[in-house]
Amino acid sequence: MTIDTAITGGTLVTETGQFDAAIGVDDGEIVAVGAESTLPDAAETVDASGQLVMPGVVDVHVHIDDQFSGDTYETATGAAAVGGTTTYIDFAWQAWLGDMSPFDSEGTLLEGIERKQEKGEDALVDYGLHGAITREDPAILEEIPEIIEAGVPSFKMFTAYEIGLGNGFMNRVMKRLADTGGVGVFHTEDTSVCNELVDQFKAAGRSEAKWFPESRPDYTEAMAAEDAVRMATEAGMQYYGIHTTCRKSADVLEQFQDEHGSELVRAETCTHYTVLDESVYDEQGNLPVIQPPIRAPDDIEAMFEQLENGVLSVVSTDHCAYTREEKESGAWWEISPGANGLQANLPVFYDEAVNNRGYDPSFVVSALCSEPARTFGMPRKGTLDPGTDADIVLLDPAESYTITAADNVGNADFSIYEGREVTGRPTKTFVRGELVAERGAVVGEPGHGRFLERELPDWD
Repeated sequence: MTIDTAITGGTLVTETGQFDAAIGVDDGEIVAVGAESTLPDAAETVDASGQLVMPGVVDVHVHIDDQFSGDTYETATGAAAVGGTTTYIDFAWQAWLGDMSPFDSEGTLLEGIERKQEKGEDALVDYGLHGAITREDPAILEEIPEIIEAGVPSFKMFTAYEIGLGNGFMNRVMKRLADTGGVGVFHTEDTSVCNELVDQFKAAGRSEAKWFPESRPDYTEAMAAEDAVRMATEAGMQYYGIHTTCRKSADVLEQFQDEHGSELVRAETCTHYTVLDESVYDEQGNLPVIQPPIRAPDDIEAMFEQLENGVLSVVSTDHCAYTREEKESGAWWEISPGANGLQANLPVFYDEAVNNRGYDPSFVVSALCSEPARTFGMPRKGTLDPGTDADIVLLDPAESYTITAADNVGNADFSIYEGREVTGRPTKTFVRGELVAERGAVVGEPGHGRFLERELPDWD
């Protein structure tokens, strides 16, 4: 028997440890892990000497080709591949009418899923979808089982913006998700307090970006998180808190996880909340305007503390692709929040966690690969186990370089990590055994990526 590829000479990194071994790949799957001498003959051998061999990153929080991102599936997935991300979860939108809406009429969430699947035909890496509920329409309660059957078992709800849902309707959705086994994914900020503060700052003419974090303070995130997670646990629904930014919010989640366990309560933070603090608003102006905001230095410490103790188990990007012109087109309250992060995600988080803080590379694999896949029903992703998809990243732990937007593969022309020197660089990215990126360049063909029909996750 001859297999397609053997990756030899490297150090394999899983969520539980590191060991020297070779990997055999055939027909898109990992078929063997062990000493090189035990592998079947291979049509191609990849020398990974001196490099870490890791599962591909699974980013469960990105925005692509919609009202929150100017990337296409081709450009975003190219950036993902170059940065070592082999799977991501984007958002399908229930069409709504409003100032933020790109839609001409209301529509169903199933229609939103079909829209994103059509756009995904150009994807380079594999992708799934969360369903975003944007209206208080009881019809969604009947639609949920069909959406889950279509491979979309997680549903995003907002407590802010014009698509924010009231607690009463969210409570109904949570009970329905508890009955069907789905996961609720929550953006939590108290919209009343935030809106009032924004109005005050507008009236006072506080248009400089340094005022932005004060318009959405940490306690507003914690207030909304407490309401949402309390309702979720009362309903018995699996609760996932996205983009946790601060100690106050993480403390709320810790309280409920202590009481109800990780079987019901899980959460993430994002890479930018683990490396940047609010001084970026003085340094970069509107570019890092992200909601919720980048917080204080102590909140960075809180993110790592809670990643250590498991209250936070996932690190994502919340990738949104905008241009510098879009971000600098007005006061902070007039622009779209968000920043690109797919391409820099693994290098930045690896460098901070391993080189600056002394964590083992397995800590990175757990937060960026294994836990995201397990949390969202993707058993073939985030692992190097035989019988799973050959989504593999080679990372040179000794190579240093400086992040610059000049290297961006996606459509965004700035980086909030501009000028940051990192050590640890992805050199090759394989998606189901196919080499799709090598040393900063896309080498795969658009369309290689597939839509993932995800399983109902079992957090027990």
